[in-house]
Amino acid sequence: MIRLDPATANPFAPPTAPSWALAAGGEPSDACAAFQAGAALASLDTLARAQPAWTGAWRQRLALKCAVASMRLTGRAEDEAALRDAWQLCPAGADPGPAGTIFGAWRQLALQPPAVSVDRLEKIVDQLGLHWDGGTLADLCTQIEDVAGSQRPAPFAAAAVAARVVAMRPDAELFGWWLSDLVLAQTLRWPRPLPLLMAQAFGPAFRAEAGGKRIRPGQKGFERAVCVALVQGAAEACRLAGELSRRAEKLMAAAPKLRAKGAGDVIFLLLNEDAVPGSLVTKNLSRFAARRLFERLQQLEAVRELSGRASFRLFGL
Repeated sequence: MIRLDPATANPFAPPTAPSWALAAGGEPSDACAAFQAGAALASLDTLARAQPAWTGAWRQRLALKCAVASMRLTGRAEDEAALRDAWQLCPAGADPGPAGTIFGAWRQLALQPPAVSVDRLEKIVDQLGLHWDGGTLADLCTQIEDVAGSQRPAPFAAAAVAARVVAMRPDAELFGWWLSDLVLAQTLRWPRPLPLLMAQAFGPAFRAEAGGKRIRPGQKGFERAVCVALVQGAAEACRLAGELSRRAEKLMAAAPKLRAKGAGDVIFLLLNEDAVPGSLVTKNLSRFAARRLFERLQQLEAVRELSGRASFRLFGL
């Protein structure tokens, strides 16, 4: 029988973004958009600082959504299922391919504190398929520190960094979006960034009018668009947190019914990862035992099968 840590088992009721901030009322003014973004981020702030048991899975689902939008930006076609396969089915130490590597950059953003260094940025630009010299990245680090410490409201600081990156290298827009979420977290003093803005880059917030051209970093109206996008992104992140919270409660309620020796390790992974392969092998769990365990969890409606396949299956909250 699995015994849960009381701190892990404690329920956490995720907040919701205020409905008035989401109300559609035409194109908001700059001041109104900024005010609505502040209200939405205030709701998300509690969640960004909390450590519920399922926070790892939540952050990785947000990273996956940003990675999907990144595929569109880079002219690729991978969807959530293809990105999961690229990452989860890749042998340890092997190259997950361009799509999986970009997904890895978003996963890293969600896992690490919002600090910048030349070494870190060099690794990220490589993952995003870019190549910058160290001197330019050192200058960019200084600019990021200046923006983050400038007392600008967080949405405007995030927009400014994305615009600076695109001004330096128009082909580096993806890197600008990655950095915008990092700077947002720095400015709000969150312990780790939340992947938010890239997932909204092709949404209505960045369209000057229905069917119009997308507003790119640095263009007219970009700051207001970032504010509007953060309202939507915060609301979606809060809704996702609510869904995962309910699913995690089911998983933890099922834990005492599991008798497999390695079940505790699997529950930990399910709470901290977007997906877990059904063929998982640990020091306490064989491939056969893992298959039986996931079948039992499905019977208890404690996990979902995410791939839709009969083999090479992936499971998650």
